[in-house]
Formats: sequence, structure tokens, C-alpha cells
Amino acid sequence: MRIDIITVLPELLESPFQHSIIKRAQQKGLLEVNLISLRDFAVNKYGTIDDYQYGGGAGMVMMCEPIANCIDKLEGERDYDEVIYMTPDGSPMNQQMMNSLSLRSNFIILCGHYKGIDERIRELYITKEISIGDYVLSGGELAAAVFVDAIGRLLPGVLNDETSALSDSFQDNLLSPPVYTRPENFRGLNVPEILLSGHEAKIQEWRHTQALERTQCRRPDLLEEE
Repeated sequence: MRIDIITVLPELLESPFQHSIIKRAQQKGLLEVNLISLRDFAVNKYGTIDDYQYGGGAGMVMMCEPIANCIDKLEGERDYDEVIYMTPDGSPMNQQMMNSLSLRSNFIILCGHYKGIDERIRELYITKEISIGDYVLSGGELAAAVFVDAIGRLLPGVLNDETSALSDSFQDNLLSPPVYTRPENFRGLNVPEILLSGHEAKIQEWRHTQALERTQCRRPDLLEEE
């Protein structure tokens, strides 16, 4: 999988992709993440990529030309499955979306800044708009990092135990059950005996019951979606 991220602040994204699972995915050749500086496509030698908005109002808007020229260059080099814009008014990102997108190959992610991007870019280039939550960030870089992490770990061969992702929260509209490790007793609290029994079927039944109860308590809306 290849993910090309268009950003005003590429240095902000360098660290998240140089550690842990995403670093391992790149080292294995399963994922390629490229950071493209939008200022390389600025309209002048001063690096201008934004301007005042028509109609007045506070905040600058990212201009059409730099974004269009950048995307045109990338699309001239290869085909992309989606051109994604990370924006608070996009479709809420969830596990089902990530599962589906993990079957694709190439993505462009556009990180917004300021008051956002000129609407015409959204009309002409963007194929999918994604939000990571009902709040506003200073820019789309952190949202892009969340996207890459969420999708990267689903690629076959990335996780040491590929079945691990199948038991994550939200995979089946349930939150994950509680998990335990050593010591068996910690400050008077014991690991549930069923987990020490070695009875696989009963353990799985217990975990499903716990996941259901936890979901009913914390996120009943997930059960209503079924």
C-alpha cells in the first residue's frame, strides 16, 4: 500500500511514522508513506499557499493552484484509489471504513489548514472526506497520522499475530473484553479464574459476554447499529 500525504508541515508527521507498527510495516515493504510539502507547489517564491477568503471573514483559505498542481503531478505518475481530505465535516472514521479501505492500494491524503481548502478542490479532486471526530484540530496532519496507523495495522503481515486485529474493539460492533497478564494477584485483585482454566471454548464464551456487557454499558449505540 502507498499513501502520499500532502501537507504544509511535513516535519510534523516525520516522527509518527518512524516508530512501532508503522515503522515495521514500511521496513517489511508492506506500506510506503510519502510526505509531500505543499509549499513546493506555492504560487510564488515566498511559499504562498493561502489567501484571504472571498466575502470577508476571519481566517485564511488554502488556494486552488498549489493543491491542484500537486495532485495533478501525483496522479500523472500513478493511479490512486482515493483522494482523501481529512476534515471535521467528513464521514466519521470507523473500523468498518478502515477494513474496507485496507483492501485498496494507493491513497492521496490532503491535510487542511487555516479555514480549510477552496471548495472547488473538493468538487474537482476529492473522492472521500473523512473526520476522526467532532472537534477541530489546527491542521489535518494528526488526523492523517491516525488514518495511517489505523489502516496500516490491518495490512496482512504487519502484525506479528494477524488474529490480534480481529479481536480489536469495533470489529464486530463490540468493545473489546478486559484483558489480564501477570501477576495473577495484584493488590488483592485476582485474574478471573476462567482465564486460568485452559478451557478455550469457555474462555471465548466469557470474553464475548464481557464484550457485550461492556458495550451495553459504555457504547450502547454500537448495538443499535446492528
